[in-house]
Amino acid sequence: MKIVNKRAFFDYEILDRFEAGINLYGSEVKAIRLGHADLTGSHVRIIGSEAYLLNAKIFPYKYAQIENYDEKRTRKLLLHKNEIISLKSKMEGSNLSIVPLSLYDKHHFIKVELALARGKKKYQKKEAIKKRDLQREIEQELISEAKTT
Repeated sequence: MKIVNKRAFFDYEILDRFEAGINLYGSEVKAIRLGHADLTGSHVRIIGSEAYLLNAKIFPYKYAQIENYDEKRTRKLLLHKNEIISLKSKMEGSNLSIVPLSLYDKHHFIKVELALARGKKKYQKKEAIKKRDLQREIEQELISEAKTT
């Protein structure tokens, strides 16, 4: 199962992608494999020499009996020290953020696809919507012309 953060592609300009492991409870792993997670509005923060995933919702597993479970808890990301130092220096140098793009299962491990991204301005988002609408109209016209001939 792959859970995609569609909002990240709209809100951010993706510059670089990389993969990280994530520290989870057993019931959270089962919930992710069933597709019960949401990455909308989540981001990564580097605190000290560790990276953490904030505001990612992993809904409780149906059959788990976890009391006081917080679905938006902060989760530690598993990255090499050199990767964290590199990301920290890139973030400090310019206005960049680290955003999770997707959660997926790879060889029985849950991985997070992260991206180094720059936030889009409001006018850039409007331009992207206009381009997408124009492209859709062109495709519909080509399809309708192909059907008539």
